[in-house]
Amino acid sequence: MSKQIDGLAQFVASAAWDDFPAAVQHRAKLVLLDTVGVILAGSLRPEVIALRARLAPTAGTGATLFAPGLAPAAPQTAAMLNAIAGRSIELCEGVRGLQSAVHILPGILAIGEYRSSTGKALLEALVLGYEAAGRLGLGYTPRPYSHPNGQISLLAAAAAGARLNGLDSAGISLAMRIATTMLMTPSYTNTAAGGTTLNLPAGMGAYAAVLAPEMAGSGYVAQEDAIEEALGTMVGAAFDNAALLTGLGSSWQIAEGYFRFYACCNPIHPALDSLQDCLVALDATPTNIERIDVTTYAFASVMCNPQPPNYFASKYSLPHAAATLVVRGGLGFADLDDSSLEDPVIASLRHRVHITEDPAMTALGPDRKPAHVTVTLADGRTAQAACENSKRDTFHPDPEPGVRSKFAELAGTMLTADGIATVEHAIDHAEDWGSVGDLVALLHRHAKS
Repeated sequence: MSKQIDGLAQFVASAAWDDFPAAVQHRAKLVLLDTVGVILAGSLRPEVIALRARLAPTAGTGATLFAPGLAPAAPQTAAMLNAIAGRSIELCEGVRGLQSAVHILPGILAIGEYRSSTGKALLEALVLGYEAAGRLGLGYTPRPYSHPNGQISLLAAAAAGARLNGLDSAGISLAMRIATTMLMTPSYTNTAAGGTTLNLPAGMGAYAAVLAPEMAGSGYVAQEDAIEEALGTMVGAAFDNAALLTGLGSSWQIAEGYFRFYACCNPIHPALDSLQDCLVALDATPTNIERIDVTTYAFASVMCNPQPPNYFASKYSLPHAAATLVVRGGLGFADLDDSSLEDPVIASLRHRVHITEDPAMTALGPDRKPAHVTVTLADGRTAQAACENSKRDTFHPDPEPGVRSKFAELAGTMLTADGIATVEHAIDHAEDWGSVGDLVALLHRHAKS
């Protein structure tokens, strides 16, 4: 085990809520609010409902499924199913491509409920697990076509779970090294094919948050350099830990992330931002658009299927997202829904979206994800717009109003209007919870009948 991994584990074990800057504390509660919302809404996806039903006969008790009925389940089952639900609607937040909170939070919610952990302890585990994810990700090079879900964030979930279980730095390091055996290599090619199996890695990350600390406490052993080997050779192409501890305790990974307001894959957001600018400039309508030309970097350019086969695939189709933006005027949860796939106006417009890769744009990555869009109307008028990164998913401008509006919409799938406001207020003061059970009790009290 390197001194860098050891130092990270020591930090995860020792840092406390009162050590976190006020801005980090506030951000952590926004991440908690956002992620609870996506779990509640995602729990209504048909495949998530069906999986819960299949597992229900052996689900156990100890934690709660954040789904209609708020049924009990064993902590590991609740963690896994809640994480799969949160991942399923393509609205979870992230940092540099990692979707950390949806891996980490469901596991520590389940552990916290089972162990009656305080809200402050839950928030500490969330922030410190997120710190582990972001820092491990800084030196990690994934293999081509490998989706980062189920890799870095899974290790971080194990660290967060170990922290909430009260393990010391050696125990946290061991839990993370045990979790390397659970690392996954899901492929990005699942996306265009509509492979909802891509949501399983988030579930397994949450499962690792529960299981790996229990294995560490039970005497299981892992090799000393398991993390370096796994990330550098086994599931990843390279891992450089040189900067792992740089700025630790003064710069915070959770403060560097983004919230997602478009319900589709993040790499295509710059193109959609540019399209929105063009639509405003032209006052364009679905009927007077002749064509939409998008030039972008390689990764976004492959999301070009104009006939996505299902709801999940539609989240990874730039033609579908672009057509939906034109027709419905937005790309939120209610815009990119199942009905958008059956909308004949959207279907017709998808085939007028043309996408090409510009190698010069590709060369600007990974820090920049550029796109250039030209909209041509039937009368010959055109508009062009470009941007190098998403303008609407970053933390500038202040994302808080958008996060709160998004939570109201998503939580409204399960909670009453009074319940939405009550739960939001409770999460704003989560550090005061006597137990994670306080949140669960509110969900029960305010669930729609």
